Formats: sequence, structure tokens, C-alpha cells
Amino acid sequence: MSNHQQQANHKKIGVGIIGASPSNPGWAVAAHIPAVQALPDFQLVAVSTSNRESAEAAAEAFGVPGFDNYQDLIQHPDVDLVVIAINVQYHYDIARAAIEAGKMVYSEWPLGMSTEQAQDLVNRAKEAGVRTFIGLQARYSPAIQHARDLITQGYIGNVLATTLSGTALIWEPVTIQKFAYTYDVNAGATMLASAGLHAIDGLNYVLGDYDNVSAKLEVRHPEVQIADNGTTLKVTAPDHMAIIGTLESGVLATTLYRSGTSRDFDLRWEIIGTDGELVITADFNGNMQNTELKLRGGKGEDKTLGEIVIPSQYTEDIESIPEGPARSSNIGKFYASLAKDLREGTTETPDFAHALKRHRLYDTIMTASRTGVEQKVNETNTTSH
Repeated sequence: MSNHQQQANHKKIGVGIIGASPSNPGWAVAAHIPAVQALPDFQLVAVSTSNRESAEAAAEAFGVPGFDNYQDLIQHPDVDLVVIAINVQYHYDIARAAIEAGKMVYSEWPLGMSTEQAQDLVNRAKEAGVRTFIGLQARYSPAIQHARDLITQGYIGNVLATTLSGTALIWEPVTIQKFAYTYDVNAGATMLASAGLHAIDGLNYVLGDYDNVSAKLEVRHPEVQIADNGTTLKVTAPDHMAIIGTLESGVLATTLYRSGTSRDFDLRWEIIGTDGELVITADFNGNMQNTELKLRGGKGEDKTLGEIVIPSQYTEDIESIPEGPARSSNIGKFYASLAKDLREGTTETPDFAHALKRHRLYDTIMTASRTGVEQKVNETNTTSH
């Protein structure tokens, strides 16, 4: 265990957040900073942005040192945990630098641009003895956690099948420059890599991992118009996807995602058992990891589904977090889990090794789509597919 980790066990965990520009607020400002500021185990000690002007604005807004260079944030002596909350193309370099400095790292998903990058970071963290965390936070939704416990308790009997359908907000025929890179299949932030794998990770958390998968990913909008400047781009990242697989438990799992939003539920996840069913829905935003989910269920002689109230035990650890993205996106719950792991020496929170499994699953799904052949899923290989 590094000195920083030992210190974090005895004092507040000093957090440095990369990507915290208040003038162009993104996920760091909306979700990460409010969570860190509200939870008792953490103290925001530094932020960094991409230029001097925004760094100074961030320092004034958040009352901590602001840097225009992530290396300076990583080297700050009060930073125990480096949080990477910027576009995926920068994740690898920053995570590598943090590991080399002996700092704990929390990276947003995806971990890197490729499975090879993810594998390298796992190796480096293991060699350095550094704790890592990957932002696959769908599992921390109170509705998902309660559904998982109900299934374990036998609420719907033996699970037979599950169908998950969702919308991914972007990847429509018109977008803004900020999201243009997501339409490039090689940019690391495709529908499958982001909305798709976040949702699949939630599904796997509740029902177990895949044994095999078949898939079809298609580009249904071949061009995208950039509304900011009127230009158009050729689309190479699939905007519709269908994945059918069998889980290790034998459960048949179907996952469908598409671009845009829905006139009905933006997310609907049905879990069917021998004695009942559970349905998880989101009214707006089909990104399972950062939307508020509702849970309904029915079993035995029930003719319809009824609302299932989520017990307070699933939100006790985030009572101090104000309403807003830090709560609704499950980021607060993720930080609470991270803090508990560090306090108690446990490893419940998803880490870079878990991210590597999901990168391998991404490769397997892409292979299944490209070849049209069902693929055996092996997420423990030491090399990518």
C-alpha cells in the first residue's frame, strides 16, 4: 500500500479532479465536485483544466489550487486520489502518470482507447501497488441494488430471461461540435463503449456475466450535421445495436440500444422469472448509469406490476449529497463505496481490472457483429480479442 493510501485511511482523502472548468461545466463540475464536497471522507484539494484562464476561474470557484497542467495536480502533495473526468482520449496518459506518482486513480469509463491500454494500466497499477477505480456506476442505482437483492431473495423465482432496451441521447443526425468525436468508431466513445457497456455492466452486476454473445451493430444515420457550424461528417460509429447472449447462469439476455430519445420510456429493463417479473424504467435518458430509475414488480397471483418502494437503506450513505447529478447519476454512491473500501480494506468498488474485463467484452461484441458468428466470452484472457 502506498503512503498516500495509508494516509487516506487516517484522514480525509484528498481529491484532485481533472476536467473541472466552471466556464464550460461538464461532468466533473456537475457530479464529481458536489459529491466530494458533501461526503465526509473526502476533501477537494485541487482541480485542473486545459488553460490558465479556466484554471484560475476554477480555483476561485472551488477555493482550491487550480492548475492548467494535470501533471502539476498529480504532484500536489495533498492529492491522494486523482479523478479523471475528461474525454477518453486523455485517460491513459493521465492514469499512467498518476500511477507512476503512486497516487490512487478514479477514471471515468472507458478506461482507455483500447484493451491494450487498459491492460497496460492494470499491469502498472498492480506493480506499483496503487488502488484504482473505474466509473462504471450503474450498479449503485438504488433501484438496481434493490432488484438484485430481491432476485437473490427469490422474489421472481428462478430467472429465465431479460430484455433491456434504451436510448443513448446522442448519435442522432444532428449534433454539436462538443459531441462530434463520438461519431468516430475509433475515438473510444461509441454508443457501445459508453451507454451500451454502462448498461451491460449493470445487467451483469444483477444477473451475472455472459457465456456467449451474438451482436449486430449498424450505422443507420450515415451522416451527421454539426449544428454549430453547419458542416457534415461521415458517421462510422454504429448508432443502433442489438446484442443477444446467454449468461453463465443460462439466462437469455437481449440488449437493444438506439440513438436519440424515446416518446415512451427511455430505458426499460424487464427481468423475467419462474414466479414473477421485475421492470426497471427511466422516463428520460436511457443512460442507465446517470439517470433516476424506477422499480416495479409482480409475482405469484399478481395480474399487473406494482411500484416497489426503494428502502432507505439503499440511500443512507448519500443522505448528505444534495439533489442533482451527484445523486441521480450514482456518482455519490460510487464515492461512498470507494471510501468504505479504503476504510475497511475491502475491494467491492469496480477497479481497473474490472474495466479490463469490460474492454474485452467490447472487443468480443464487435467481433460478433463484424463476423456474424456467435462468440464465446472470455473476459480473463491476458490479451485482447
